Amino acid sequence: MTVSVLYTRNHRLLSLVAIIDVFETVNRFLEEDALSPVFEIQLVGLQPHVSLPENLGNVKYVSLPEASSPGGIIVIPAFKDHEMERNIRENISFIPWVLENYRSDCKVTSCCTGSFLLGATGLLNGKEATTHMEACEAFAQSFPDVHLVPHAIVTSSQNVYTSGGATSTFHLLIHLIQETCGREYALRLAKNFAIDMDRSNQLYFETFVPGLAREDELVRQVQQVINERYRDLKNVEEALEEIPSSRRNIVRRFKTATGMTPIRYLQKTRIESAKQLLETTNKDILEVMLSSGYQDLKSFRELFRNFTGLTPKGYRDKYAMGLRA
Repeated sequence: MTVSVLYTRNHRLLSLVAIIDVFETVNRFLEEDALSPVFEIQLVGLQPHVSLPENLGNVKYVSLPEASSPGGIIVIPAFKDHEMERNIRENISFIPWVLENYRSDCKVTSCCTGSFLLGATGLLNGKEATTHMEACEAFAQSFPDVHLVPHAIVTSSQNVYTSGGATSTFHLLIHLIQETCGREYALRLAKNFAIDMDRSNQLYFETFVPGLAREDELVRQVQQVINERYRDLKNVEEALEEIPSSRRNIVRRFKTATGMTPIRYLQKTRIESAKQLLETTNKDILEVMLSSGYQDLKSFRELFRNFTGLTPKGYRDKYAMGLRA
């Protein structure tokens, strides 16, 4: 089975190497069991010749016109930055090739932010997909016909697969290994890379660090009010009432500029504050709630769980920096 790893422009090298390492490791397992290797790994790039890093020197490289992968697996690695419009534009020549091979029963997969290039193929339309937590808002804006599932580690539908951020790539690859080689080799792979197989949520990995809107002064004003006064605001209306525009106009422009409503922006800002306090202080849950701008403990717990997939206590147990009362 041919595994074609796209040698995309501006790829994240760690993602590329991890993908190749996984398939090479399974081939080694098979050889140790006196079986023939299953995967023929190739890097597929846009240029006729490239100078590969030393640790990829043993991997076959083919340029796009020479590449073929019918019935195999195509893997799109993560990108190394979040300039997704540029990343899609610089790699758009891959799309016809990916579609052609998909029609020839090829599995098409994306790792982390590689989902943006996969989204641009149209293969995710009407399907569930996931990506890196910090890229979810941008992905939802770029691909409204895709059913984005931000918390998901892996999605799979009709031979199209996506994974969440960073180490979620290993969960996706383990899933593919189970489909192609069986559960025994999937488990051996998980143990070899020390992957926690029961992780089913990536929400708690998100860090909300919003950038101020560059092109819209009114939106930037609302952001600044929320950023500075989120602890004291009774509701989002207080942040909007000082802005010289109608509520409807502000909400529309805010969503266009940030990918979310002002209410969601306020909630994410408060929850991020609560996460920081749980990680770095010994404040009890009630103090954390009040310091983050909430007044009702039940509502706070529900919102916190919706945004992180964990209770406040569960989050502290997982991420507190060695602090104990």
